[in-house]
Amino acid sequence: MTKKITIAIDGFSSTGKSTIAKLIANKYNYIYVDTGAMYRAVTMYAIDNKLISNDFFKIEELKNSLSKISLLFKYNIDLGFAEMYLNNVNVEKEIRTLSVSKLVSKVAEISEVRKKLVAEQQQMGIDGGIVMDGRDIGTVVFPEADLKLFMTASADKRATRRYKELIDRGDKVNYEEILFNVQERDRIDSTREDSPLLKADDAIEFDNSDMGIQEQFERICTLIDNRLS
Repeated sequence: MTKKITIAIDGFSSTGKSTIAKLIANKYNYIYVDTGAMYRAVTMYAIDNKLISNDFFKIEELKNSLSKISLLFKYNIDLGFAEMYLNNVNVEKEIRTLSVSKLVSKVAEISEVRKKLVAEQQQMGIDGGIVMDGRDIGTVVFPEADLKLFMTASADKRATRRYKELIDRGDKVNYEEILFNVQERDRIDSTREDSPLLKADDAIEFDNSDMGIQEQFERICTLIDNRLS
C-alpha cells in the first residue's frame, strides 16, 4: 500500500498557500482542503442573513445558526480542484470578494465557529493523503501532521498579489484598501484568543516575498519526497 502523509500549510493571508496546496494535491493525488474557504462561507452566510456588517456583529445569533450551515467541497474536473458549496449552492467566487475578506477574521475568532469547522476538517483528514491549508492546521487541526509548512511574506508583497488577483478577476478595488485589509487580518488572526495564527515549533518557514511559485513548489516536493521515502 502506498504511504500517504498529512501535509499542513499555515501562514498569513495572501501568501499563496492555496495555490501551492493545489499543486501538491494534483501531483501526489491527495485531497486538498482550503479551510479558509470554509470560514469564508460561514462569513458569507452571516452577511447574507444580516448577522454581520462593517457596523455590527450579531455573534449570539450566528452561534445559534451554525446548525443551519452545511459546507461541502465538490471537485470540479474542469478546474482541477474542489469548490466550496454553502447549503448546496456553489459560492466559490462569491466568498473571494473583498467584502467577505474584510469580515472573515472576525467570524473566525468565534470559538463555536472554530469548533464546528475544526471537527469537520479533522474528519476529512482522518485517513491521511491530505493537503490542508489555513491558520491553525499544524497547531490545532493536525498537530501530528507529517509535514508542516508556514508561509509568510511582506504585507506589501501580499497586498500587491491580492490586488492583481482581484483586478484580473474584474473586481473594482484599490491597493490601499487591500493593504489595510491584509494588515488588519494579520492583526486579528495573530491576536485572537482561540487558535491564533502561530508557527508550529516543527514547521518549516517559507518567506516567499521574493520566491516564485515554481521554486516553492520544487522545494516543498523535495520535502514531501523525503518523508515518503
